[in-house]
Amino acid sequence: MKTPNFDFMGKRFYATIASGIALTVAVFALVFNGLNMGLDFTGGTLVELGFSSEVDAEEVRVVLNDNGFVNGTVQYFGSNQDILIRIPPQDNIDQSTLGDRIYQSLREAYEGVDLRQSNFVGPAVGQELTEDGGLALLAALIVVMLYILVRFTKQFSMGAVLALAHDVFIVLGFFAIFQWTFDLTVLAALLAVIGYSLNDTIVVSDRIRENFRKIRKRTPIEVINQSLNQTLGRTLVTSLTTLFVLLALLFAGGEVIRGFALALSIGVLVGTYSSIYVAANILLALNITREDLLVPEKEENPEGSYP
Repeated sequence: MKTPNFDFMGKRFYATIASGIALTVAVFALVFNGLNMGLDFTGGTLVELGFSSEVDAEEVRVVLNDNGFVNGTVQYFGSNQDILIRIPPQDNIDQSTLGDRIYQSLREAYEGVDLRQSNFVGPAVGQELTEDGGLALLAALIVVMLYILVRFTKQFSMGAVLALAHDVFIVLGFFAIFQWTFDLTVLAALLAVIGYSLNDTIVVSDRIRENFRKIRKRTPIEVINQSLNQTLGRTLVTSLTTLFVLLALLFAGGEVIRGFALALSIGVLVGTYSSIYVAANILLALNITREDLLVPEKEENPEGSYP
């Protein structure tokens, strides 16, 4: 199969501007909108109910407000007969019995209501999960930096970590802009994005290192361009097959896994882009050269034999 010959690095300035704008928007959204934290992080009660016939989620929300259960979210869960209710901690109500009270109030308004699950997460647990989740993301980035530093060089390490941070911030930016619920499944997706993007970045970096050592009398831009074109087929096939599975989960997997599939779908697209442009751009910005990647020659001992 013929290797393509796209001038990726010729468009690197436009890519840098696009990444800068996307990161700026993401940071502003995170600062001013914040994340719509799920009950896993904020604490509260989650109730799953089944109805004997289709119901209007907005009517259910009105019934809950009329009974004093305010600031809750009501959404369909698989079908129009399945309802998922999330209620933050309510004043002057024993939170451990909140799920049962919600169920009783809806039984009086609707016939054939079935309580399928009722879970309560305390605020202390939610705060602990928030802190642990942030530490998990930070630890993952630090470990990645150390791994790339040992396997490649400091330029590749900086490029990989900044590319991963780029991917994570943009995924978080989408959730902040559209106020999608951020829960533990989305946090798991972010960690998966780091793993996926890292794998793609390592493949590209390995080819760049190999070509720098093998090809002489060519500029770093030409070597990186050739490396990106050589790995393009593998990158696209991997990304598309992964994306097809994620889209199936997104549209047919149900509400529980929707946030995970959505975050990972965005992460795969952004991660594919960052492996081509962000990591490679940083290598050029750090002035990587062939001499940085040559294997040091072993020195011979005085007798002329290797030690």
